Amino acid sequence: MEWYEALGLLVGSIMFLMALGMPVALAFLAANILGAWVFMGGERGISQLLNNGWGSLTIFALVPIPLFLLMGEIFFQTGLGGRMFSAIDKLLGRLPGRLSYVTVLGGTGFSTLSGSSMGSTALLGSLMVPEMKRRGYKSHMSIGPILGTGGLAIIIPPSALAVLLATLAKIDVGALLIAGVIPGLILAAFYIATIYIQTRLDPDAAPPYDVTPMSAGEKLGILMRDVVPMIGLMVAIVIMMINGIVTPSEAAAFGALGVLILAAIYRCLTWDAIKKSVRGALRVTLMAYLIVFGSATFSQLLAFSGASRGLINWATGFDLDPTMMLLVMFGVLLVLGMFMEQISIMLLTVPIFFPLAQTLGFDPIWFGLIMLLALEISFTTPPFGLLLFVMKGVAPAETTMREIYRAAMPFIFCSLMVVGLLILFPILATWLPGL
Repeated sequence: MEWYEALGLLVGSIMFLMALGMPVALAFLAANILGAWVFMGGERGISQLLNNGWGSLTIFALVPIPLFLLMGEIFFQTGLGGRMFSAIDKLLGRLPGRLSYVTVLGGTGFSTLSGSSMGSTALLGSLMVPEMKRRGYKSHMSIGPILGTGGLAIIIPPSALAVLLATLAKIDVGALLIAGVIPGLILAAFYIATIYIQTRLDPDAAPPYDVTPMSAGEKLGILMRDVVPMIGLMVAIVIMMINGIVTPSEAAAFGALGVLILAAIYRCLTWDAIKKSVRGALRVTLMAYLIVFGSATFSQLLAFSGASRGLINWATGFDLDPTMMLLVMFGVLLVLGMFMEQISIMLLTVPIFFPLAQTLGFDPIWFGLIMLLALEISFTTPPFGLLLFVMKGVAPAETTMREIYRAAMPFIFCSLMVVGLLILFPILATWLPGL
């Protein structure tokens, strides 16, 4: 069988099963069993493939996933996130469009602690959109920053999706997490600049309102009590990873423990919040582990059937400039993001794109960050970006999808600018991991 026939059989069967409504992980498992039967000699091949797949779940690099998810769930369920947003709102005073800035600043902090774009968008949408609408904000000033900031959870550590990508691609988990710090902060700065420009062009988009005046001492107290401990936890985790004091797995454990201690100190750690946090983290963890199992076996089948090598030889045979090839891969990710969710995209593309990137001489950490940014953009790419529908679910009932699409576009452009900066200046992604 030719390589393109093997690739068509494997990918086509996955797409067919997903179109029938089968869950992603089960679709990959079923397609892998079919591929093992065809390419690896029937029952013996299936047995060997399953044994190899179980081995992929025993690696230490997967440990941060449940711990980062637990960390974010505790932060959300105990109400620590709400305290931080309320504090930032009070600190900004009468700044025009301040609730939009609160969304970006508070959302960036929440993203670092939750590592979940859907969780971040759901929290911000349910907290901020009704309040901003009540105060007369236009929809693009309330919805846009939330959609943009929700995507920051993908690249700012700790990011469960970054851990999963690094595990699937067999690259350094800690390096990929740390690589997202500088681009993530640049992206947040671009978001703030976008809001400033929008308020200058249309002051009525975010009308001012009276706030209770506060002294400098009161503001300092709020900052130290409700903001610094939350952000300080994230900063401590990143610093420890950069200096090699802890591994990503140990950093995740410290993060989960730190959020538990903060919740206890603030007297918001209840038994009900613990149960909901464990249940939410466990549900997503099981899905992630099934995905790792499916991806590992899918990669082996691609290699065993000759599909991956044939595809790489075909792609490099066009003699395109490496940058052009990068843009082609980036475009493929964006197109897939219009119709598929991000984990499915990773399962399909990581086994193909990372060997191709290695052939083209790309730094794997830099390329991994580019891929994460592509996934972040595809989260909000019309018509079927996942965060668009999460926002529709938590926004007021009268909010239309057209309004959500229009609100997302300026923030998608900001992300594309960051991708351009990374292509021009790769050191933005490689400097911190190099330390």
